[in-house]
Amino acid sequence: MSASPAPARRRLHPLGRALRRMWPLTTRGVGAVVIGIAAIVCAHAFGVVELVYVGVLLLVIVALGWVSLWFVHRYGEVSRSFSPDVAAVGNESVVTVHATARGGLSGAIARWTDILPEGVEGEASGILVGAAALDHVRLTYRIRGTRRGIRDVGPFSIVVTDPFGFTRRNVRAGGVEPITVAPATVTLPPLTEYPGEAGGSLHTATHQLGEGADNLIPRAYAPGDSMRRINWRASAHHDELMVRQEEQESTPEATVVLDRAAARWAPAASRPGEDPTFEAAVTATISAAARLAREGYDVTVIDTDAHPIGAPVPAGDIVAVEQLALDLATIVTGSDDRLASLPRLFAGTVAGPVVVVSARVTAADAEALAPLVAHSALPVLLAADSSDDALERASAAGWRAAALSADGDLTETWRAATEWGTARAR
Repeated sequence: MSASPAPARRRLHPLGRALRRMWPLTTRGVGAVVIGIAAIVCAHAFGVVELVYVGVLLLVIVALGWVSLWFVHRYGEVSRSFSPDVAAVGNESVVTVHATARGGLSGAIARWTDILPEGVEGEASGILVGAAALDHVRLTYRIRGTRRGIRDVGPFSIVVTDPFGFTRRNVRAGGVEPITVAPATVTLPPLTEYPGEAGGSLHTATHQLGEGADNLIPRAYAPGDSMRRINWRASAHHDELMVRQEEQESTPEATVVLDRAAARWAPAASRPGEDPTFEAAVTATISAAARLAREGYDVTVIDTDAHPIGAPVPAGDIVAVEQLALDLATIVTGSDDRLASLPRLFAGTVAGPVVVVSARVTAADAEALAPLVAHSALPVLLAADSSDDALERASAAGWRAAALSADGDLTETWRAATEWGTARAR
């Protein structure tokens, strides 16, 4: 059964909501009790016996309605399922609620509510018509994640009224069930200017196709080798049978560094979904990893301590990108400030693209990061709350630098960094 949306209601004080849940009479029920008592009083005052029957009848109906809610209606276990299981920030997820119910009197109407936590929005309430006749309740509604983290949905409650609408009962069934709200993944523009220089997908096409590489290395013939692989020119030169062996080209690697130093972020960044600037950095991290994976890189996401953040993302693996987003759902600040020592991690190596996502980068930090440029084919620096002078110094050192903003357009920020270098995308 699908849920019909409930009309908008005025929010009550928590104490008022608690009293309303405990109070068994509806407005109609209060009126029936008042009229019943008034009829009995008037019957004694005016000597009209018929009013006694009317008053007693109203009170009995109210009492029977209340008894029917407690001894006739039964509500059992409640379970929920989410589709998809992980809700990304800004995307919708469908919640399906299954509840067991045993009804009695026909005509009962119930109002259901599933309590939603902060960070999750949706119309999780509705009305069940003919609730007394149901053995199993199936409800669906949509939610939308607004803040990253693990959020508890529930408990589920049903307010059922008797067929006359005189009394009500609030039933809370089941517990809470967590749903993971992952950071949003923004589709960033491709690296149109750098695929050849950076060593991306154009350099790995041969490796992905398998046979047909031009890098052929002759080796001695071994039993089992196909005769079609014999290189006759090399065999004549070495005076023994030689076969062609394709040189395997490894998929180039890219690194995304998320600076989690607590000193560089607001205190709220120690909790998932609380600091908008840190949330923008997490979104930039997963989005950059997704773009680099599409470009043909094996992507590793680390912090400035070189600790991995989530599982590595193989080139072109969309499922691995989703798993990385799940790993980033609960990431917070808390590491030491080691941004200045980041070039040591790449010393003595020549890496592919290196994307550094940080906050409050100073001119001294830009100078300390300058040596890393020589070890990366595409150094990108996305920094929040940084001065223009720091970004200019980073750009002068060879970084593709851009300012990261919580309310800015990440797509334009990425384009500004990868295509034009220093930019202010706010």
